Amino acid sequence: MEYRNIAIIAHVDHGKTTLVDGLLKQTLKLGHGEEIAERAMDSNDLEKERGITILAKNTAVEYKGVKINIVDTPGHADFGGEVERVLGMVDGALVLVDAAEGPMPQTRFVLRKAIELGLKPIVVINKIDRQDARPEEVVNLTFDLMAELGANDDQLDFPILYAIAREGKAYRDLDKPQDDMHELFEMVLEQIPAPQVDLEAPFQMLVTNLDYSEYLGRIVLGRVQRGKVKKGEFVQLMHKDGTMTKTRVVQPFTHMGLRRIEADEVGAGDIVALAGIEDAQIGETIADLADPEALPIITVDEPTVSMTFQPNTSPFAGKDGKYVTSRHLNDRLKREVMTNVSLKVEEIRPDEFKVSGRGELHLSILLETMRREGYEVQVGAPQVIIREIDGAKHEPIEHLVIDVPEQFSSTVIGVLSSRKGQMVNMEPQGSRVRVEFKIPSRALFGFRTQFLSMTQGEGIMSHIFDGYAPWAGELKTRQNGSLVSMEDGVAFAYSIWKLQDRGSFFIDAGQEVYVGMIVGENAREQDMNVNVCKNKKLTNVRSSGADEALTLIPPRRLSLEDALEYIADDELVELTPQSIRLRKKVLNPSFRK
Repeated sequence: MEYRNIAIIAHVDHGKTTLVDGLLKQTLKLGHGEEIAERAMDSNDLEKERGITILAKNTAVEYKGVKINIVDTPGHADFGGEVERVLGMVDGALVLVDAAEGPMPQTRFVLRKAIELGLKPIVVINKIDRQDARPEEVVNLTFDLMAELGANDDQLDFPILYAIAREGKAYRDLDKPQDDMHELFEMVLEQIPAPQVDLEAPFQMLVTNLDYSEYLGRIVLGRVQRGKVKKGEFVQLMHKDGTMTKTRVVQPFTHMGLRRIEADEVGAGDIVALAGIEDAQIGETIADLADPEALPIITVDEPTVSMTFQPNTSPFAGKDGKYVTSRHLNDRLKREVMTNVSLKVEEIRPDEFKVSGRGELHLSILLETMRREGYEVQVGAPQVIIREIDGAKHEPIEHLVIDVPEQFSSTVIGVLSSRKGQMVNMEPQGSRVRVEFKIPSRALFGFRTQFLSMTQGEGIMSHIFDGYAPWAGELKTRQNGSLVSMEDGVAFAYSIWKLQDRGSFFIDAGQEVYVGMIVGENAREQDMNVNVCKNKKLTNVRSSGADEALTLIPPRRLSLEDALEYIADDELVELTPQSIRLRKKVLNPSFRK
């Protein structure tokens, strides 16, 4: 059978997963009898809730007798490790660009990786039905970006398609719209090279993804580089340290639509799954038993942000969770590192782990997943990973792009400049302005919430790691102190009402609190200890205002990302399956002085 292997790469929200829906719907009408849900490839709960792709996944469709393997990739910079490892499986890429927004930071990142690997790009200008669409201009911007990233002449001579992925339409000519995606399929067959296959050579495959089945155990996924393998055949698993383990392929699978299909034999050029290879890690090679030869190990960019993870030690520990000890936490983090290639875990003490990743979102998704699985953890504030280069301290720098209504631009530029940002580009786009900055990664901790309130929810910001630069000096990102409970007990409406003018609260009346728990944000710079467990003293004298209703300002509900952005270096976020609380590292107020 003939194959084509393509990845779909783009900035977040430019329509990758929606495009895959359209491709699946049009080819699976051919009798596979499957219903395609909206954003069918976003299979886990967090992806569905947040509307983002977190894990790279593959599917396959058949068109004119050719099997097209499609890999859907995340658009968020924090999940760049997912993109880096799957690009090695494919020969071409559909580069999706929003017809109004144009190339954005993550487009630059994934394009750079694809160009370095020599992949053939097909540029798809999506969302051409937007009122502010400017397809011709966006094509020119994409060409400029590719030239800047060092694309060769063949890559720069890219074919262009115009699409409305939501309606399942893609076509070559803006003046001749089509009702389906057949022109996209035709272009993939014409432009993307078929993999060079040698079925007679010794078997060789690189593990690029792992899955797990309750019936079959660990399943390894990857593209077969050469040769073929049969069900029940013995192979060598070649580990990263050079050792080898003899193992057996229990069941090979190929993909079609959203299903894995059992096969008796799989061969070169196809993206397959093999069950039965228990100890495999991402980046290792599965090779022929008689003639094993290792493939190069996958390398991904280094992490830039770290946090400390500890088992929960607050007075409320163990009330909600199933897994509460440091042993549980250690086992869970070791499991995560096996599949999450851009994550690193170091054991600082038996009950404290330093977890490093690509960004706050990367680590917060891990925490949210663990929380839902029943773990209780407490984590410290995110810290950037500092490197020593030529004897000087260097820190990670982000390339930040903000898109704001014109009237807010000067305020936002002022705040970013005060956070050590350097403006590198500014261009008006109608009533909006796009501004680009180079800014230290740590300057963006806690900025998103402030940015949304400054722009009244109309601002769009995205950023991507841009390398290391000399340390920019001291930086103050948080202006306010915390309101910290000085009593154990239940919070009373009366106490909160009395303290409302001192700051904003994170808790409701009736909520249990403990000494050292952060209950709100102080209006001033210092922390303030408050007693929210004091009720109104009753007397036998009736005063004129006794029965007035207490009007409480609704509390600020902090999401996990908000909580991580809010905390200072001497504070922790306590996570349990039921709640997210903030606390001081040292609970006793007399020891904090």
